[in-house]
Amino acid sequence: MNSIEALAVLSAMLREPPLSNIQEQVFHLTWQGLTYTEISANIGYEESYIRDVGAKLWQRLSQIIGEKVNKNNINTVVEHYIINRKEDISAPFPLSHSSTTMLNQTRTSARLEFPGSPLPLNSEFYINRPPVEELAYAEIGIPGSIIRIKAPSKMGKSSLLQRIIAQAKAQGFHIVNLDFQQADESVFVNLDKFLRWFCANVARQLQLPPNLDDYWNEDIGSKVSCTFYFQGYLLEQIDTPILLTLNEVNRLLEYNKIAKDFLPLMRSWHEEAQLDEGFEQLRFVVVHSTEIYTSLNINQSPFNVGLPLVLPELTLEQVQELARRYELDGIDESQVGDLMAMVGGHPYLIQLAFYYLRYADLTLPQLLKEAPTLAGVYSHHLRRQFATVEKNPELVAALQQVVMATETVRLDAIAAYKLESMGLIKLQGNQATIRCELYRLYLREQLSLESPTDPRIGQLEQENQQLKYLSRIDDLTKLANRRDFDDHLAQEWQRLAEEEVPLALILADIDFFKLFNDAFGHLTGDFCLQQIAQAIRECVKHSGALVARFGGEEFAIIMPQINGEQAVQLAEQIRERVKALNISHDPYRMCGYSSIITLSLGVASMIPHPEDDPLNLVQAADEALFESKRQGRDRVTIR
Repeated sequence: MNSIEALAVLSAMLREPPLSNIQEQVFHLTWQGLTYTEISANIGYEESYIRDVGAKLWQRLSQIIGEKVNKNNINTVVEHYIINRKEDISAPFPLSHSSTTMLNQTRTSARLEFPGSPLPLNSEFYINRPPVEELAYAEIGIPGSIIRIKAPSKMGKSSLLQRIIAQAKAQGFHIVNLDFQQADESVFVNLDKFLRWFCANVARQLQLPPNLDDYWNEDIGSKVSCTFYFQGYLLEQIDTPILLTLNEVNRLLEYNKIAKDFLPLMRSWHEEAQLDEGFEQLRFVVVHSTEIYTSLNINQSPFNVGLPLVLPELTLEQVQELARRYELDGIDESQVGDLMAMVGGHPYLIQLAFYYLRYADLTLPQLLKEAPTLAGVYSHHLRRQFATVEKNPELVAALQQVVMATETVRLDAIAAYKLESMGLIKLQGNQATIRCELYRLYLREQLSLESPTDPRIGQLEQENQQLKYLSRIDDLTKLANRRDFDDHLAQEWQRLAEEEVPLALILADIDFFKLFNDAFGHLTGDFCLQQIAQAIRECVKHSGALVARFGGEEFAIIMPQINGEQAVQLAEQIRERVKALNISHDPYRMCGYSSIITLSLGVASMIPHPEDDPLNLVQAADEALFESKRQGRDRVTIR
């Protein structure tokens, strides 16, 4: 029996609360015979923390099994318990007939690395994802730099962090690694206590006496005291750069008041480093999981300064290379394609498949057949994903729309943002699709099980979802309405603030539309609005754009990752396209102006900042629109 089979059975019994990621890692590596010191080096946590996690895990297992469990007897006790109770246990995966052989193989194989833990520096299973590593290595050479590594769980954040740390060590840096998961609950009582904990931990890892009281002054406040402490004490004692890694920042984000003060403090140090030599020795790496966004207010920003590193999925070529490193010679390109059709390029899901194909008595067709079931190799990962979603009824309803649909689905902007942050869906413009077939098949089954047994209730829920969708559509033009525009703008402002890329907005107004309505009547006016809406929609090819009816005869186009020059080019295309419709105006009312319908357009583009109001972008575009009208209409102006 191997650690995967054992943990699968135990996890079925330890559902409330489920085992954490760090507990799983400690279990697997202990089963393979590693000491606490070796586990600490392998996954990048302090040894004292690993010992504490292990002690609590063995205590919990002892209560379940009814026999004392420790790191020295875990293999024997757990295996004996499972074998004796296998008739009563509904195991998430069937126990392999070759378990004894496999156990011996795993104990003697130096190359074996169970997926899920950070990959050691010498691991041949680590796949570079250019240009991520190169960007990170270059950034730590910049005084005061900040690197932000963000991704859903199991995407390789910790493995990348280990390589950044190794690069910094090779350059003679001091390394300080803070993991917010290790902080006691009492640390987060208030900002002062948190900052003192933060400073004391940094000092001890630099092998300096804390001396906090020499620099802490309640009259000037905690943030200023913390700044003086770093600038006047820690950085004065160290003559080489310091790489300060902040891991599991998602825990800090759960304490909004502390996060709102601490993260801007890091920003101020980063900015001071560009001007003041006091902070030039400091570099930061901030690591957090995007799943935390499911419980955050949409207007909160985790952190948006420095270099953002978003970890991409593996490409077909990278997955083929990984198969080669696992010595899976029997898997050809078409079979790799079959696997990616099921799980996409998700690094953990790919590695878990290859691990089983290499070390277990399992074929690819069998793995793919069982993949979305509770008997499959992904069962634990799938349960954890669903457990995160099911706490939020709105996310469950949104996800149900996606997995039950045969085409792309338009979702509420905030629900879409949160589900994408979890890694469950992909967005193309406003349209959502499930991220991979594995999630579709598993979630379709789970969500159908969660559905009400009364068909009338199920129909009512579908009708409510349809009404919710219709509430965001303008009846006349079938474009997004003002409500959807406002939500989408807030979503894109938040997202692009993290990535520090521009957001453009075009506001367009039909020239002299009131006179047109008076001359031809409201029915003709409505038809004119529909024609122009269609023309604008056809011009806007950008996948992430939103076209909305802003109000009356005004239209709005939100375009992420578009600068002012690009937005002006699009606005000119829209202006010319509408003129080409050749919709006749009443020449007697136009007083020398164009005798066909024209548009005046205003353009604005900004790099969002979380502390700014997205309405600033709307105001800038509106001012540009007013200037177009003032200068004679039928033109584009940018602010």
